[in-house]
Amino acid sequence: MKSLSFSLPSLRAAFASGVRAEDVAREALSRAEACNDPAVWISRFEDEEVLARARALDALPKEQRALMPLFGVPFAVKDNIDVVGVPTTAGCPVYAYQPKEDAFVVTRLVAAGAIPIGKTNLDQFATGLVGTRSPLGAPRSVFNHDFISGGSSSGSAVAVAAGIVSFALGTDTAGSGRVPAAFNNIVGLKPSRGLLSTRGVVPACRSLDCVSVFALTVADAGAIFDAAAVFDPADIYARTRMPETPALPSGGFTFAVPRASDLKFFGDDEAARLFEAASERLEELGGRARWIDFSMFEEAAALLYEGPWVAERFAAVGDFIEKHGAEVDPTVRGIVLGARERSAVETFEAMYKLEALKRRAQRLFSEIDLLMVPTAPTIYRVDEVMAEPVKLNSRLGTYTNFMNLLDMAGIAIPAGIREAGPAKGLPFGVTLAAPAFSEARLSAFASAFEAAQGLVPGAPQPQPETDESFIELAVVGAHMSGLPLNHELTSRGAMFVERTKTAPRYRFYALAGGPPFRPGLVRVEDGGAAIELEVWRLPRAAFGSFMAGVPQPLCIGTLDLASGKKVKGFLCEEEGLHGAEEITSFGGWRAFMASKAEKAAS
Repeated sequence: MKSLSFSLPSLRAAFASGVRAEDVAREALSRAEACNDPAVWISRFEDEEVLARARALDALPKEQRALMPLFGVPFAVKDNIDVVGVPTTAGCPVYAYQPKEDAFVVTRLVAAGAIPIGKTNLDQFATGLVGTRSPLGAPRSVFNHDFISGGSSSGSAVAVAAGIVSFALGTDTAGSGRVPAAFNNIVGLKPSRGLLSTRGVVPACRSLDCVSVFALTVADAGAIFDAAAVFDPADIYARTRMPETPALPSGGFTFAVPRASDLKFFGDDEAARLFEAASERLEELGGRARWIDFSMFEEAAALLYEGPWVAERFAAVGDFIEKHGAEVDPTVRGIVLGARERSAVETFEAMYKLEALKRRAQRLFSEIDLLMVPTAPTIYRVDEVMAEPVKLNSRLGTYTNFMNLLDMAGIAIPAGIREAGPAKGLPFGVTLAAPAFSEARLSAFASAFEAAQGLVPGAPQPQPETDESFIELAVVGAHMSGLPLNHELTSRGAMFVERTKTAPRYRFYALAGGPPFRPGLVRVEDGGAAIELEVWRLPRAAFGSFMAGVPQPLCIGTLDLASGKKVKGFLCEEEGLHGAEEITSFGGWRAFMASKAEKAAS
């Protein structure tokens, strides 16, 4: 099971050979637990609840199981989409509420046999394309944890690319269902507005929002879309799917790309090279390239954040943010509250302009079959985005922001791996787009491109590298992910590496005092045990300031890991053990704290 691909064909073959839905669910839970990026999930269902769903599927008659196109398929849901049993937070803990029913799209997928594993992280209130605007941490590209995952559907994309789930739901208003796909080497389907119901979704711009699908392949994304794309009469923006002819044109096709003077890659020469190669690949498939003036799309894109449509974000969550500003990401707060001054006159003027741009786009698409653009012009490191959160986020929307305003469908697909430059080894993607109701036709083009490209989707095989600009630091207590002092690492740009254990030569204590309550790890010659810990990569430049905050009797020494590796980590001086409680038998700080909580509740 460890090597089982979670692509739909692979799972179908496994089920046909006797593998149970429960077996796949257990493997998905195991992969979720082993994930080396603690910022992927906001909440997960209890293991037993997931397994109970799987057992219920396994107990169905064979004939009924055969009617379920997504039987036993594990999936994740962006945490601005309602799923009963876990809170919806939209990336803002104080906003959290318990939904009374599943979002319509989740209901459809569960009815098709899919099993939800949990809720994934996002840019707060789905406002951003970077994946860093969450108080719960920033998911990273599965190719290099120094780089962003893309947003706002950050956790959803990483969960798929890391092989934890078969597919994930995101949302897409300005590119949130496409940019993270490009940064993680997977497929991101942004359907036409209204084809996937947004009932049960926390709105960003309600008139533009789309539920999106992340999957390993174009075919998988199409199968998930087919299961979920049912008209929802209770969604005021719902539309009925139109019949299509999905096959590639026998006489060839015409695709548009921005002319050279309109293409922007912000110094990313490898992205430019890979986009040119993608254009050549479409030509090899029978396409005729047409280089177009891209200005109409740029003008439409500018309306989304520079025009009055940003007021829709205020209509959605503005009142809440005004009342809870201190708990909201400052960049998100500035964007949403900045919309208060937009006028009705300005809105109507922008609507007129948009209609004129739509007419220009209609004329173009009467002469071409599809548009191909880079999904994102480049990719950035997390520290770069944290330093310039608005400017770099804006750049990432260069080829995405216009699409929902102009009522288009799009599918983001992998298009190569950078071979040089600062982002060497990271994936690049393109998006194929066409007017609304063209999902099947776009999928046919995308499938042909995917087959010709020949990339293995998702994460690469791990290739550890030594980087002298970072120090690996082991933490055993309140600095671990999700615990009270973890911010002392994340605020300094530290990145999670792995969850593991020490070699079996330590004893573990709960020190006197607190809060915050702290453990003490002591190396011994005899009678030691393996203690759970986390390894983080801390920028060397930040190590001094971190060390300055380490109180006696704690110190930083060298720890032996279970693997035989040696890293810097927290140790305790023996004089600090006066009044301490030995907790070695718990095997780690989380287990000890959970035991304390149980005793307090009883």
